[in-house]
Amino acid sequence: MNNLFSLKDKVIVVTGASSGIGRATAIMCSQLGGNIILLGRNEERLKETLNFLENTGHLYFSLDLNEDDDVDIFIEKLDKIDGIVHSAGIVQSQLFSFLKKNDLENMLNTNLIAPALLTKKIIKKKKINKNSSIVFISSISGPNVTYIGNASYSASKSAVCGLAKTMALELAGKGIRVNTILPAMIETDLINSIDSSSEDIEKDKKNYPLGDYGKPDDVAASACFLLSSASKWMTGTDLKLDGGLTLR
Repeated sequence: MNNLFSLKDKVIVVTGASSGIGRATAIMCSQLGGNIILLGRNEERLKETLNFLENTGHLYFSLDLNEDDDVDIFIEKLDKIDGIVHSAGIVQSQLFSFLKKNDLENMLNTNLIAPALLTKKIIKKKKINKNSSIVFISSISGPNVTYIGNASYSASKSAVCGLAKTMALELAGKGIRVNTILPAMIETDLINSIDSSSEDIEKDKKNYPLGDYGKPDDVAASACFLLSSASKWMTGTDLKLDGGLTLR
């Protein structure tokens, strides 16, 4: 019996591949036999990710997904792909009362509009094969819970889930599946940007029934599942990955 979880010979684009969840996803996809195209803004860190990948034949492109011209040049160079993992994104904490238009626009542009337009252009240029899989990394923040100071981030991640469901319906005729992963807190470098002491973080971990924050590999494993044939009858699904937090 063929390994349903194999990504052998599948060409997978991973955005935000220079660190964190994106890097972990790229590495795990390569371990499962995928040919990976790394996207990110930091070329040196993309090269670091490239060195971690198993096998050969992987590619990287350094670009800002908010720059339409850069995205168009990338797509012209792109051959047919079998999957996309949208991991690129930003986090910013700000009370709603102090929210500025530019802050909200920046959050929506990066977390919602850029991945949406990248995917639209790939589809319009017929650069994605039938029976492919598109995975968005959303968050439990917005669709399931929210936190003080998280208005713009929660709004962007809720919008991603709505976008993915509509895409799933419209692309089903081509056999293209679209799903989202909704992680709770994941231990990446972004934790360092949170204005909390190490004591507060350890206390917060106790809110999770499984006793800890998630790891990038936890999200990567879910992304690989959604890219593989093992999930061939899943589309329009929000896959919650929260260590039991929302059971409280």
